[in-house]
Amino acid sequence: MNNRILIVEDEARLAALMADYLRQSHFEPHILGDGLAAVPWVRENHPALILLDLMLPGRDGMEICQEIRGFSEVPIIMVTARIEEIDRLLGLGLGADDYICKPFSTREVVARVKAVLRRSGSQSTLHAQGLLLEEASLQATLHGKQLDLTAVEFKLLQHLAAHPGRIFSREQLMDRIYADRRVVSDRTIDSHIKKLRKKIETVAPGEELIRSVYSVGYKFEPGEG
Repeated sequence: MNNRILIVEDEARLAALMADYLRQSHFEPHILGDGLAAVPWVRENHPALILLDLMLPGRDGMEICQEIRGFSEVPIIMVTARIEEIDRLLGLGLGADDYICKPFSTREVVARVKAVLRRSGSQSTLHAQGLLLEEASLQATLHGKQLDLTAVEFKLLQHLAAHPGRIFSREQLMDRIYADRRVVSDRTIDSHIKKLRKKIETVAPGEELIRSVYSVGYKFEPGEG
């Protein structure tokens, strides 16, 4: 089970206190005091949740949250010292899962962490034909080898793999991976599928996981030529 919690907080005493309480609740906290270090650490370590301060040296929490959402759905709790910032954060729709305002009790932080992790518990691990997909970290492996997928590629593969044998039209797949209903060409799906197949071929030559169904769409059906 992934119990890693990333604390991005430049107030050293506060960060250490949060880490102590999280450790007592059987989490594995890691502290970063600089905003510039956050994104590389997340890419490398795939935490279960991030406590992200709004005001940080190097780079602010809003920018960090936006960039992380480009490649991961890891739960993020934003932390701010100004209560008036909460409305602005909510209005920006950055993709944070919760917000907490300083000063707060460390027990409240632990309670919020547990609550967010419970809510995101549906973001589980999917096993299918040697494929392992971990939604919380957007990490994908095939036969133990890493597939370096974008967030969109991950969602597309996950949706297909969760319904083996079922055929999805391009429109259905677009509705699934573009929740904001942006206007994109149906050929965008073809492009994503092409890139997915190339990455799968690199890891497992000759193995076809995604099949084209002429004039209809695509399906996940391993072992079919």
